Amino acid sequence: MDAAKPASGFYSPLEGMDREAVAARKFDRLGRLLRHAFTHSEEFRSRMEAAGLVPADITSWEDFARIPPLGKKQLLALQDGGAGLARLLTGGIAGLRRIYQSPGPLFDPEGPGPDYWGFAEAFHAAGFARGDLVQMTFSYHLTPAGLMLEEPLLELGCAVIPAGPGNTDVQIDLLTRLPVTGFVGMTSYLDVIAAKARERGLDLRRDFRLRTAFVAAERLTESLRQKVQDAFGLTIRQGYGTADVGCIAYECAALTGMHASSRGVVEICEPGAGRPLPAGEVGEVVFTPFADAYPLIRLATGDLSKFDDTPCPCGRTSPRLAGILGRADDTAKVKGQFIYPAQAAEVVRDYPAIADWQIVVTNPGGRDALEVRLCCREPLDTAAFAASFQARLKLRPAVTVLPAGETLPQGAPKLTDQRRF
Repeated sequence: MDAAKPASGFYSPLEGMDREAVAARKFDRLGRLLRHAFTHSEEFRSRMEAAGLVPADITSWEDFARIPPLGKKQLLALQDGGAGLARLLTGGIAGLRRIYQSPGPLFDPEGPGPDYWGFAEAFHAAGFARGDLVQMTFSYHLTPAGLMLEEPLLELGCAVIPAGPGNTDVQIDLLTRLPVTGFVGMTSYLDVIAAKARERGLDLRRDFRLRTAFVAAERLTESLRQKVQDAFGLTIRQGYGTADVGCIAYECAALTGMHASSRGVVEICEPGAGRPLPAGEVGEVVFTPFADAYPLIRLATGDLSKFDDTPCPCGRTSPRLAGILGRADDTAKVKGQFIYPAQAAEVVRDYPAIADWQIVVTNPGGRDALEVRLCCREPLDTAAFAASFQARLKLRPAVTVLPAGETLPQGAPKLTDQRRF
């Protein structure tokens, strides 16, 4: 038996434990987190006091649901471009290992300890183990994804190639010259690699050794999963998390949804209210990681999902998220990046020629596409606008200038997500 795999077959003992026992253990850990955060986090103490609560009031899961959720926009305002970060930390900068930056800008502190972001459980469920050589294609620059997903692989005994994104020809050279058995990145990018490799005359099954791919940061359609799995003869498993809190859920071999992570409390709640909803009802994913340095208690992610609490053939007892079913607010996640209309408005202000605008997200052929539709008063340098948009929001859009006399519908939302899954 591989030394990196526990005898139970699960990474965490909580994965296969009776649900009542799991709930008791989690509530005990949660109580310690609440007391610690109330004492040391200005943000959490203020939120509790505004609700008329102290940690001693939280004696049940029903009491826990009385704590007001923390929305992503609230978090952005609290951080105040970094100036307010101290009010969210419990031990100051001295209690951190790293600070990342995501679009917003939103800062993502990383506390101490191995596998801080909690993805080892997900990688183990996907089948990664000691002896695997894994190509990491998420970014290592400013954003947390690369290191967030590298460290759990090291915990499992894997070796990692920190390839980062892009440079597809180099990616193919690495994948074919070295005995790479694992891929981490976006499925759509692995599909791009497949197309480019075929153009070079490579045989995806003969010239590649890929066995497992772990994908995240975009919605995975079953058609794209099957297409890429069949092309390489590998297995694709997906995980779900955010740059703020790390792993929230992940797939097992049974593909019955994404199991709630054992490293925190996952809730499905009524958007805007924070009231937990029963299994089967669609609501907002709210997550509390067991993280003492940066305790984001009841973080409302803005993602919509629902719980499936029927038994899973894999033996894990946690409820499962039935995918990500949409967004609860006016943002959209495109190719792993959140698109905020407020950021786009900042770009538009630099171009007086623009009279009106709208962002449209589609997914023709299962691939995300970003378009900005513009009504202009005078000629516009669309290439310059696209470059400015990319510099601010990290993605380059297709720019469509509507014909003279054509306007956007009155009251049209600044962002419309027309993707179909």
